[in-house]
Amino acid sequence: MTMPLYVPPEQIIKDRADFARRGVAKGRPAVVISAADGVLLAASNPSRALKKLSEIYDRLAFAGVGRWSEFEALRVAGIRYADLRGYAYDRADVSARGLAGVYAQTVSAAFTGDPKPLEIEVAVAQVGDTQVSDAVFHVRFDGAVSDELPWAVLGGASASGRQAVADGWRLGLSLAEAAKLARAALGDDRASTSGYEVGLLQRGAAGRAFRRLDALP
Repeated sequence: MTMPLYVPPEQIIKDRADFARRGVAKGRPAVVISAADGVLLAASNPSRALKKLSEIYDRLAFAGVGRWSEFEALRVAGIRYADLRGYAYDRADVSARGLAGVYAQTVSAAFTGDPKPLEIEVAVAQVGDTQVSDAVFHVRFDGAVSDELPWAVLGGASASGRQAVADGWRLGLSLAEAAKLARAALGDDRASTSGYEVGLLQRGAAGRAFRRLDALP
């Protein structure tokens, strides 16, 4: 009689995490940065059809990296969640925190229960009336959520790019300064904007705050 192969649970989790981490690292990075004029979102993206950045609701936006089909499914589900919650309750009840919680549950369930974990990282941003009320939630491939920073760097960014954002961010950061940090995180300090996808959650906008930009400011 053949004995079943036993694999320690911690080894299974480590293997799944390594698999997902490698998949995410292969993708081009994205960055979300709170600034005085709003929340800037930027991604390295040569495609004009497969978007990484998106409006979710009035003051909410989404950024995803990794396997496009997987984070696109989350994006669409997030829009449905926001629309239904806003209709059933109030538009003010739709928040980045609530959406990040829904995403975290979905990603965590896939990480522990599906044959393959999701090879993605996503961020949900919400622009506030003031910069101190901005919210940026970073959801990782295992469902872990972080919200302690007013910025997030997703995907295969270099350690030096992440450190540049950490060292350069400050309260009252201008949009141009945030764009400079975004270029550093994306691995391109040039003035050229070719290959970038850029969006802005504009502070003080009436109604829908998300705007697509043709270039980094």
